[in-house]
Amino acid sequence: LPPRHVDSVIQIVEALESTDDGFTATVPELARALGGCSTPGCRAVLGEPPDVPPAPPTLSREQWLLFTQLLHQDAAAPERGAVLAPDGSTVALGPLLAGVEVGLKRAAGWPVPTVEPPVDALYAVTITEVLGTSFLLARGGNRATLGPGGCWDDVDDPQNYTLLGPPSPVPDAVANGAMDGVLLGARLAQAPIPLADLLRGYYGMGNGTEKGRPPSSYRRRDFGVLTGPGKLEKEVAAMLRVLRVLPPTRELLEDVGPEEVAAIARQAAQDFTEVYVECPAIVPRCMWGARPYRGTPKPLTLPLGSVYIHHTFIPSAPCRNFTACARAMRAMQRFHQDTRGWDDIGYSFVVGSDGYLYQGRGWHWVGAHTKGYNSKGYGVGYVGDFSATLPDPDAIALVRDGLLPCAVRTGRLHRNYTLRGHRQMGHTDCPGNSLFQEIETWHGFK
Repeated sequence: LPPRHVDSVIQIVEALESTDDGFTATVPELARALGGCSTPGCRAVLGEPPDVPPAPPTLSREQWLLFTQLLHQDAAAPERGAVLAPDGSTVALGPLLAGVEVGLKRAAGWPVPTVEPPVDALYAVTITEVLGTSFLLARGGNRATLGPGGCWDDVDDPQNYTLLGPPSPVPDAVANGAMDGVLLGARLAQAPIPLADLLRGYYGMGNGTEKGRPPSSYRRRDFGVLTGPGKLEKEVAAMLRVLRVLPPTRELLEDVGPEEVAAIARQAAQDFTEVYVECPAIVPRCMWGARPYRGTPKPLTLPLGSVYIHHTFIPSAPCRNFTACARAMRAMQRFHQDTRGWDDIGYSFVVGSDGYLYQGRGWHWVGAHTKGYNSKGYGVGYVGDFSATLPDPDAIALVRDGLLPCAVRTGRLHRNYTLRGHRQMGHTDCPGNSLFQEIETWHGFK
């Protein structure tokens, strides 16, 4: 089969959009026919899925098979319908294409679906049904409600995606696909363009996007801006009230009163916002190709009281895409393990200029970043040499406004933590004069 990469999907979309042999279904309608939006709430909003047409003549047998596999919904394994994007994120195709369908219908003057109580169709088919259901099923039990992330077997030829923990109905791939579906659906409703062009531009494969970050790496920020604080809670509550009257889901909500519905919606919106909007995405070790840890990692005692800011110095250039940042991570790990003789890459987290943080030792294991203080704080290293220049403004904000407040909210860092540059703790110029002057202005700097 072709690799399970966004690019393979765009080639399929392009072939479907270019056909003129009587094949009339739009790509999202075809996706729905193949099972991409077959849940009760999605059917209530978009109607019953069309019949599966014969394989379109413009697709190869392998492409048709891949598309069919990616859209066959499996409630037990929603991440099966996922593809790898060039920014290193993983995206479920079902919610993405359902959001696109709502956007295209709105642009064509689609009458608002008559669902009672009224719901925002764009959120209903992407995130609110699956999110509300996840928290509904988990009440009173210990089932996972969000996450986990996962890793691909091979980032050049992705075929198999493995979750990194117990599955929930909203693994990272579904959250990403839902946010992308909302953002792209909203955009199409304003100004429809060919879907292949839209996807290519959004995921950074269009002309002119090589220099900057692709819009997909801003999905958390953009979704947060579009959705606003109360919108998600209101839409989850409305969707749960719709599910209460639909025959397949009526039983689920039989003994759930209005106050409990409101409480579930509040919790679902709050947790989703914390995990997927307010906290930055962290690329797990298996995605950047980490070697195993040598020896036995020592656990940290959380919450920690300090954060130490570094720059890598070598590599001296910031990394601006997933491929370059993953390569930089592997090079640093080799240097730290083979030359320095450490058990692993020393930093807790590494900051790329591609919009992502990369997991080094992570939240729970003692690092090797600040001699004498490794068990007292997290070591956060910026890829590049920042003696004379600053990291990009978004790379600064990723730590200052993203990682640090997130670490406090999730109980990994004390509320009154202390922030210091590496040079304050030992004989070194790290993190470079420019970056050091910058962090002197941050909250917690001592």
